[in-house]
Amino acid sequence: MTSRQDISLNFIETFVISSVTAVAARTLITPVDRCKILITHQAQFLKDGLISRPYKGFIDCMIQTYKYRGIRPLYQGNLAICIRHFPIHALNFAFKNEIKRMFKQNSNDSYSKIFLENFVSGSIAGALSVCILYSLDNARQHVYKDIRTGKIRREKGQLYRIMNAYKNILATDGIGGLYRDFLIVCVHDVIYRGCYFGFYDTLKPILLGQNPSFFLSFILGYSVTLVSHLVSYPVDTVRRRMRWDKIRSSRQYTSHVNCLFQIIRNEHISSLFRGANTWIIRSIPSAGFLAGFDLFAKIYLNIKDSRS
Repeated sequence: MTSRQDISLNFIETFVISSVTAVAARTLITPVDRCKILITHQAQFLKDGLISRPYKGFIDCMIQTYKYRGIRPLYQGNLAICIRHFPIHALNFAFKNEIKRMFKQNSNDSYSKIFLENFVSGSIAGALSVCILYSLDNARQHVYKDIRTGKIRREKGQLYRIMNAYKNILATDGIGGLYRDFLIVCVHDVIYRGCYFGFYDTLKPILLGQNPSFFLSFILGYSVTLVSHLVSYPVDTVRRRMRWDKIRSSRQYTSHVNCLFQIIRNEHISSLFRGANTWIIRSIPSAGFLAGFDLFAKIYLNIKDSRS
């Protein structure tokens, strides 16, 4: 059924609260991502004399980095990551709440009807968010490619690089260049966001009641995020395979559907889920978005009620 926050929060309020939640969740997990990078490149760090011994794991890496270099290296690049990630999550939550409100759920609805409405709300929200932000992500990837190949200097401002990327893509490929591979990404987000919001919004009142603790909401959110990634992962595998196939001298796949069936026929269906175990760690921020949004929304509504 529709929760109090879904009814009481308008689009702008939902957007702002989910933005704050996204920034907070990403900031909390950034040291883990940084340690992953540091551990990956520790051989070069040893060679350059930046560290005296190999790291024993994530915790040791975090302790040694903080001890000898302070907290700043653990949050290097956090601002850019937050700026990149918060719009997609803010739009997803804001659109989902607006669409969900149109269904006018009540306590007499069956669980299957509630889940279907929550799934559809999440799916449409995911599709709308991708439509709005996909060209920006495409332009950003174009910028990274130009920096690696030396076509543009890193010293140029971020806004200049993005605008230059838009201009170059439009000049060479037209509007279609900004939305290349859009369909497969949209399909992935429709499935993922449908499951993400569908399972969480349906299971939360059933399993946790109306006022669960942050910890219980986080556990449910984590479980839902893992399942959602698992369900949508084959689509992401096909997307990545097709992207690599396009830069090969001889094309192996003729379409996304052909790629899917070739993987199943030639490699086994389990190949579609290869690498999915990485989401055991990567699901933590997404679980934090769900639980954190509920927490911040509750605090905001209590403050709002006390002033009215």
